[in-house]
Amino acid sequence: MAAHAVTFELHHTDAHCAARRATLRTPHGVVDLPTFMPVGTVGTVKGVDIGRLGETGAQMVLGNTYHMALRPGEEVVAKLGGLHAMSGWRGPMLTDSGGFQIFSLAKKVKITEEGARFHSHIDGAALHLTPERSVEIQEHLGADVAMVLDHVIALPADRYAIVDAMQRSIRWAERCLQHASRPDQSLFAIVQGGLDSGLRAECAARLSEMDFAGYAIGGLSVGESADEMDRTIDDTCPALPHDRPRYLMGVGTPRDLLESISRGVDMFDCVMPTRNGRNALAFTDEGPLRLRNARHTEDTRPLEEDCPCPACRHSRGYLRHLFTAGEMLGPILLSIHNLTYYQRLMADARAAIEADRFMAFKAGKLAGWVGTADK
Repeated sequence: MAAHAVTFELHHTDAHCAARRATLRTPHGVVDLPTFMPVGTVGTVKGVDIGRLGETGAQMVLGNTYHMALRPGEEVVAKLGGLHAMSGWRGPMLTDSGGFQIFSLAKKVKITEEGARFHSHIDGAALHLTPERSVEIQEHLGADVAMVLDHVIALPADRYAIVDAMQRSIRWAERCLQHASRPDQSLFAIVQGGLDSGLRAECAARLSEMDFAGYAIGGLSVGESADEMDRTIDDTCPALPHDRPRYLMGVGTPRDLLESISRGVDMFDCVMPTRNGRNALAFTDEGPLRLRNARHTEDTRPLEEDCPCPACRHSRGYLRHLFTAGEMLGPILLSIHNLTYYQRLMADARAAIEADRFMAFKAGKLAGWVGTADK
């Protein structure tokens, strides 16, 4: 087995479920698992400066290969010292491969065995992204973890399309591994296979033979139900190496995080906390608060009494006023609150796992989220 720049240490598995308390060690620091990574698509988490981002409790941040390659270009990022130096984030960082953006943004994309040919969503310029090119871009960006290029398809899909994309993703993963050369960067593979338990297990087994530093579950949150996602994670996690981190890509709601942790997932990312924050929705232990609702106009309470974020130094009425007045401070404060909420949820989850009470913790949170907040 090759030595990896990023390593995983498992400390404890909850006695009543598959939830894991672990540590991810990277060239830029240690990450406590399970963890949630804020999404910094174009070198920034929208509306949140680096200092405030650190204050939310975030330990690892995600950047995006597709977007950074288009603008400003990976060579510019490299000349600015890499994504860490350019953005000012000194902690661990992960970059995704661009596979999801090929699926979600590119029009008239053409997938061949060589790679993906498509057009930029910015200016329509023709682009060609191969597994080797994805690795090269990510090596210029310099994140601690780089993701392999995979073939993502929408669900539901016919079995032939799912099998074809899954097998291509395996071949592309091997090409990424063969092309990678940066010693201070580790590659994570991505398991595909739609909602088919046999295909997921096959893909996981074949990728596990290649000795990646970590393994992601991809191709979810693309049209399936929450129950279907849970079942797919149930089928996939046991087929992944016990001694490597497991990363569920692009997921999700607080409910999704806790359900997936109970099934053995260690890492998450999603735009949900910041996207909802920009749209006046705050996550709380009583469920979501929609600050545009008139009921909050004269409410003197903070979003949550025990939250240390700057938004919770203000009243709900003031926060609502910021949104109705079109002030940019509103989206900024709610984005910070939601990121803080997610990090507090992860910290509490880690403590619950250590105490073998994660299932009770999950049940309590789920009950609270269907409580008295706005619906």
